[in-house]
Amino acid sequence: MAQSIKTQTESRPTPTIEDYLAIIYVMERDEGEVIAARLAESLEVAPPTVAVTLKRMERDGWIATEQGKDIHFTDKGCEAARSVIRRHMLTEWMLARMLKVPWSRVHAEADQIEHTISDEIETQMRANLDDPQLCPHGNPLPGYEQIAADWLPLTGVLPGEKVIIRRIHETAEENHELLEFLEMNGIVPGALAKVIEILSFNQTLSLQLGKRKVALGFPTAKYIFVEKAV
Repeated sequence: MAQSIKTQTESRPTPTIEDYLAIIYVMERDEGEVIAARLAESLEVAPPTVAVTLKRMERDGWIATEQGKDIHFTDKGCEAARSVIRRHMLTEWMLARMLKVPWSRVHAEADQIEHTISDEIETQMRANLDDPQLCPHGNPLPGYEQIAADWLPLTGVLPGEKVIIRRIHETAEENHELLEFLEMNGIVPGALAKVIEILSFNQTLSLQLGKRKVALGFPTAKYIFVEKAV
């Protein structure tokens, strides 16, 4: 068994390549295209470093490029990306449910663990966690994207409308201070809120959550997805 697990992990991309694959997957899912400059920004590395890594990923069969520019997954790369995202999100649930790690911390903690989980452990986690379709932040696991298809960013809601917070986008998960702020103010999946004010001139909107009023800038609000309350 130990030899089997070792073989699985050795056949996977390196942790660095898995990080690239996960970001490319989210970018392709949400934007329809992969932009090297956005990759560099998300990974906080220099553009030349991204260029070198992408060439290595193409050489190893994880991605393919058209006309030397448009980046697409190979079948092998897509499956590897789905695998690391699934392991990451399952780890978040394990940390949240079993170890009671705060909601705002599970993403960062899962980043440190996801690369070491074997296929067998992933299968056990899915079973023990009742095969979740969304991560603790409301983002869909691979294969369940349709669940979130009709959710709107807060910036698309009108004043006076009541909404249910459904999802904090993966991009916002990278900002730990933001997640702490959202958790402290109850802006988490399942929370009921009302948009009480939108100020276009200074790019802010205000939410009412129970007795609490919270102001958010548009750059943050666009990563918070909601469903209109009936």
